[in-house]
Amino acid sequence: MTKILIAEDENDIRELIKLTLQFNGFDVTTAYDGQNAVELAGTADFDLIMMDVRMPRLTGYEACEVLKADPKTKDIPIIFLSAKGQESEIAIGKEVGAAGYLLKPFAPDQLVKKIREILA
Repeated sequence: MTKILIAEDENDIRELIKLTLQFNGFDVTTAYDGQNAVELAGTADFDLIMMDVRMPRLTGYEACEVLKADPKTKDIPIIFLSAKGQESEIAIGKEVGAAGYLLKPFAPDQLVKKIREILA
């Protein structure tokens, strides 16, 4: 089963993503901010990490940089979730190593499609 780590500081959004992914057959672990995501990422063999860009303690970008610098987590694809869709935001995400970028709000089928696309 595909293991996904979700890092999202807004509880309602985090739970919605979790339920959507579980319904589609994914094994989901959740983190409440960027620092928590970094701590959890090394505890299991995750196939993918989804992170909000704007989070407390570590932003998604900062957490991505930490994960990409760690030999244990550097190869895990990361998808950023953000309400900000400016080209500069997307460019920063790619610079720090993101495999994809999904703009909020998104439909559940868009989320699943993006994950399958990245994991293919």
